[in-house]
Amino acid sequence: MSSTLPPAGSWGQGRGKIDSLIEEEKLQKVTASRTHANRLLKQAQNHLASSASTAEDDPEGAYALLYTAARKSLTAVLEVQGLRPTTKGGHVVISDALKAQIDPPLGRILVTYNRLRRSRHNSEYPPVSEPELTADNVRQDLDKAKEIVEVSEKLMDQLPIY
Repeated sequence: MSSTLPPAGSWGQGRGKIDSLIEEEKLQKVTASRTHANRLLKQAQNHLASSASTAEDDPEGAYALLYTAARKSLTAVLEVQGLRPTTKGGHVVISDALKAQIDPPLGRILVTYNRLRRSRHNSEYPPVSEPELTADNVRQDLDKAKEIVEVSEKLMDQLPIY
């Protein structure tokens, strides 16, 4: 993976988009913190374990946990860069900020993240036509969330500080 991304510490792509997101107040600059990023990553890993153990009894809660794991792990990537989503940017800006930097080559994980985000939203605010989530839905997407967490952990050492 590292050979397909810009060298660590450089802005090979995405700087203009990050600047725009900060100007639009969807992202804010913060002190880059590997300690805080590691904390988010640990929480994400705990959420994955909790999701797996509650899938049968509470698929909606388990799905919310797997989505939150993916979101927190991607947020950890931004934290090591000294960036944080604002309430104005919400969960969508996480994908927007990282897409600018890693697509290509790794945009596929952000497509998955956005699908998980929409599925979690539909489970919390279900349209009448939306079927209920099942433990099978959780199990299928749990692997996707695990992949996002794993890729996020690797990206934390690849992307530059803003």
